[in-house]
Amino acid sequence: MSNTTGWLIFSLICGIASLILGLYLFFWVKKQDAGDEKAQEIAGWIHGGARAYLKKLYTALIIVATIMAVILAVVYTLDGSGRGIQTAVCYLIGALCSSMAGYLGMEVAVRANVRSATAASRDLSTAFNVAFRGGAVMGFAVVGIATIGMSAIYLITNQSQLVLAFSLGASSLALLAKAGGGIYTKTADIAADLVGKVEVGIPEDDPRNPAVVADNVGDNVGDVAGMGADIFDSYVASAVAAMLLGAAMGEPHYTILPLLLCALGIVASIIGVAMVRVGNDGKPGKSLNMGTFITCGAFAALMAIAILLVPQIDNNFIWAILVGTAVGVIIGQTTEFFTSDEYSPVKLTAEYSGSGAAITIISGMSYGLISIVPSIIGIVIAMLISFFVCGGMGNFPMGIYGVGISAVGMLAVSGMIVSADAYGPIVDNARGIAEMSGMDEEVIDRSDILDSAGNTAKAITKGFAIAAAALTVLALFAAFVSEVNLALAPVGKAFNFEDASLLNPLILAGIFLGAMCPPLFSALTMNSVTKNAFAMIEEIRRQFREEPGIMKGTVRPDYNRCISMAASGALTSLIVPAIIAIIFPLIVGFVMGPKGLTGFLGGSIITGVIFALFMSNAGGLWDNSKKYIESGQFGGKGSEAHKAAVIGDTVGDPFKDTAGPSLNTLITVMSLVASTFAPVIALYHLIP
Repeated sequence: MSNTTGWLIFSLICGIASLILGLYLFFWVKKQDAGDEKAQEIAGWIHGGARAYLKKLYTALIIVATIMAVILAVVYTLDGSGRGIQTAVCYLIGALCSSMAGYLGMEVAVRANVRSATAASRDLSTAFNVAFRGGAVMGFAVVGIATIGMSAIYLITNQSQLVLAFSLGASSLALLAKAGGGIYTKTADIAADLVGKVEVGIPEDDPRNPAVVADNVGDNVGDVAGMGADIFDSYVASAVAAMLLGAAMGEPHYTILPLLLCALGIVASIIGVAMVRVGNDGKPGKSLNMGTFITCGAFAALMAIAILLVPQIDNNFIWAILVGTAVGVIIGQTTEFFTSDEYSPVKLTAEYSGSGAAITIISGMSYGLISIVPSIIGIVIAMLISFFVCGGMGNFPMGIYGVGISAVGMLAVSGMIVSADAYGPIVDNARGIAEMSGMDEEVIDRSDILDSAGNTAKAITKGFAIAAAALTVLALFAAFVSEVNLALAPVGKAFNFEDASLLNPLILAGIFLGAMCPPLFSALTMNSVTKNAFAMIEEIRRQFREEPGIMKGTVRPDYNRCISMAASGALTSLIVPAIIAIIFPLIVGFVMGPKGLTGFLGGSIITGVIFALFMSNAGGLWDNSKKYIESGQFGGKGSEAHKAAVIGDTVGDPFKDTAGPSLNTLITVMSLVASTFAPVIALYHLIP
């Protein structure tokens, strides 16, 4: 048995171990105290609403996936490659695996929330452990299922193109799950805040608010199931991009190396998650950061040892992987600086809120734009170091492979990163359940501490995902050219990066069209939130107006009406974004050829990364500025500063939870579509 086969088996075993650990933690969480009857009733409403929405979403996605699978089967049957059925099946497996990871994460989140709230009645440490271990279920499920899928497909077929189909299936579902979940959660969140907090002056999670259950449901379908699918997509796409480049070079060891790194990342994540503890100082954010540092250190050591023991792998790749991991940590820390209430951007924005909502919004947008700078510089540093240390212009394919493997290094520790991310919506829901069920103020205060750290953890995860997407898409960019050349080789044609001159009108036109897509996608998804929130606001006002007993607490609001409105609004809003992601690249490719599509991908990468960083960080800053005021600063709850901060947070909600985190998935999907259909586009539109 060759050592590459051994690597595949090792990665498969690590994937299975990760999934088993995730299932173990799932049952551990289920065994914890679920609280009194009132808390369990509220948790049941949230659970039922989340399940109902995901059932509708996945029913719609089954139709989309089936249509796409049929198209792939037909295309790759007619092109003579003979892998039509295989491509379609691998695409469907990718979509299924992505949905499984998201659904399992949601199932544990809606159980961990009430158990974390109940544990908070004892102490902060116990509540943190329940929430974090609940999040770890998602973390280990994502990396476990992804690694099992990629390793098994390549072990059985020995074709990286079929792993590409698996990745496309995961990405296309992830985009719709994330965008749909983001529209759902922000529709309910904005409506609940604007009517509840601003108009009638009731607390955030007051059970008298008709949208409060829909808001908590949205945390699970958007921030858990949606983000789980999103990270699954980024994780798989980074590995697949490097695998395609390795296969193009004809190097089996370089083709399998990304899967070995994923396996080592799982081992490192297990070590890191096991070390996360909240100490006596009660600082959950510090504990999460320490877990990340330990995970990255363990991964770096394991990776270096593995590469040094394999003579076929150039030792320079150690530096590319290290720089990717290090830049991921640095970007996470700079994201924390701009979104945590421990640092000046959040504190100053909170202080400025005393002068009104306009100043709050201007301040948040300014800091959001500034936050782009360190992340972009980090991405550029990782890109250049990885490229030149691994080959540079003298060995261009190896240099580009270095960039791709750097992205794998950044995302290999996703087990830990996703665990911290999924912790966020769990403690957010825990805080809501604590207030809705009438728990003591001390419990709510502890939940607020956990929730604030969760907001920062979510922002850090988005920074990781966006930065990794930038490197991944560059590698997919090169993989697209490689796939084009493989298709053109039999007819004596070729396309090189040197052909991609900005003086070529096809390239320049493609850049403009690609650069247009992320802003357009953002506008459409945020406009959907606006439209749906407007309708829900009217529904909340109607209930308050027609039933005075709701405000008196003697009549229960019609929660199901708001849940239904959020679900139907989110699903009907997905059609146009899906067209942008899948149809636009194909139109550009078939009309303008590979050169036009090359420019299109380049333009989408630049604006996609910039818009994603700006919106995610600005939204996180506004959210924590509001929470900082609610902790008693600058007048506290009900003050003029608080009202302005609520409006700022409302503006930031679709920034950070709808459009921003969906953009890295958008550019990944467009690149995967281009690479998947590259052979067909190349043969249809031969390069002159």
